[in-house]
Amino acid sequence: MATSTLPASTPAVRSSIGLKLLMAGSGLLFVFYVLAHAYGNLMVLGGPDAFNNYAHHLRTLGEPMLPYSGFLWVFRLVLIAALALHVYAALTLWGRANGARSTKYAVKKAAASSLASRTMRFGGIALLLFVIFHLLHLTTHTIRPQGEQPTPYANVVNSFDKWWLVLIYAVAVIALAFHLHHGIWSAAQTLGWTSTTAARRNAKFLAHFIGSLVPTAFLIPPLCILFGIVD
Repeated sequence: MATSTLPASTPAVRSSIGLKLLMAGSGLLFVFYVLAHAYGNLMVLGGPDAFNNYAHHLRTLGEPMLPYSGFLWVFRLVLIAALALHVYAALTLWGRANGARSTKYAVKKAAASSLASRTMRFGGIALLLFVIFHLLHLTTHTIRPQGEQPTPYANVVNSFDKWWLVLIYAVAVIALAFHLHHGIWSAAQTLGWTSTTAARRNAKFLAHFIGSLVPTAFLIPPLCILFGIVD
């Protein structure tokens, strides 16, 4: 196997390690967010009161220290900053990988990589586009195929009774499954959580578990709405 021509102490290598740490740290923040978000979405199965109370509670977190919806906007700003850093690190590392792809080692490594790793970059772009669409749809209500709705519950239910919205959501969730699986495993490697056989086994289990659990939890509410189980 070919060895790197750059010593581990060079600025380029140190910079790449820093970018990988940045991706891992921001990625773990997103894992926490999607776990909480998926759990919140499942509240729709409890009916209008349960979901509307949950939505109201999110907007009153931090009161009276923060204004109504203040916590949500602070958290959104943190997520936007983390997303910008995550995308910057990903694009920079992607550009460096493309520059090194002519080597024999890189070709062999790509051939042996998993489907999740091969689709990581394009899946990330798809997820970024979906996040923009999702915010315009259910946060700012700039895109309103469901029309004006009086409550958060009605807004969600009258969105996902449309098959094409559920399809967009399902495609994004599939991309999320691949991204979570490979991202959690990569973050574990970057952070040194795979130094032993047992640690590697645990990291792989966690990647598989969260990569399956979160997408499943995200898909349950829209499918239940589409098929009339929740109305």
